[in-house]
Amino acid sequence: MKVGFIGLGNVGGKLSGSLLRNGIDLTVHDLDADLVAEFVAQGARNGAGPAELMRTCDAVITCLPSPAASAAVMEEMLPEVTAGKIWMEMSTTDEAEVKRLGAQVAERGGAAVDCPVSGGCHRAATGNISIYAGCDRATFERIVPLLKTMGRRILHTGDLGSASVLKVVTNYLATANLVTCCEALVTAKAAGMDLNTAYEAIKISSGTSFVHETESQVILNGSRDISFTMDLVKKDVGLFQEVADRHAVPLEIAPMLVDIFDDGIARFGERELSPNIIKRLEEATGLDIRAPGFPPEMQDDEPEEPGYEVVPKGG
Repeated sequence: MKVGFIGLGNVGGKLSGSLLRNGIDLTVHDLDADLVAEFVAQGARNGAGPAELMRTCDAVITCLPSPAASAAVMEEMLPEVTAGKIWMEMSTTDEAEVKRLGAQVAERGGAAVDCPVSGGCHRAATGNISIYAGCDRATFERIVPLLKTMGRRILHTGDLGSASVLKVVTNYLATANLVTCCEALVTAKAAGMDLNTAYEAIKISSGTSFVHETESQVILNGSRDISFTMDLVKKDVGLFQEVADRHAVPLEIAPMLVDIFDDGIARFGERELSPNIIKRLEEATGLDIRAPGFPPEMQDDEPEEPGYEVVPKGG
């Protein structure tokens, strides 16, 4: 299968790197010519643009920063969609938007999949990230070899759009956990606790989480580098809120998170690294939430392994 990949940023560059590293026939496109040149030097083809990728490839993957960016790219690709073509949307996007674009793909005989990832850039780099896939089962069977190349745990979530709903649900949970981890670390420091000890206490407790075991480490290092920014957090929580609004769920915590990140963006800028939301509390208390021995960025210490399908309990 010939694969096109559009969007070679923090996540897309790592996902496409896994495809290239494992021998997939890959053509890439990005607005940053330097990123494209890096992939071409490693054996990828340079695609002239979205239309050419859809015309010459069997499947085209998009991994872009916003639903608007995906819509703009799809506008260029649609005239080249024919029977058998597959569009794989790996961006974090809106359920309604991916359904709208997917319907246009289907009208031309193609198939659409929303297949966002979860687990952090460090796991995307090693091919050990988790991937959701929303599409019909026949299409899933066609693209699952690609998903198993890019990721470790692959979950078929149901019809198109279902993966996007679950992605924003999990990103919402991660954001809430980030804010509570920040509050926990600052409170522990204010109470006179050693932060190295506090980190381990949380890690071995019922209060631990993936976010604590990753983002708390780069917070304590001081780099706060998790390759994710405040504007993206606000976008994701907003998408979660839209899902809740469509189904009349009266959320309480999500609006608070938007207010917190609005304040963080006003203070530090929209492209500030998201774990630096802790700076609001550092400034309010005068405390420095850093400790020795923690890494500046996360590295996946698990070896790259073939992916496998996760089957829901009772499924």
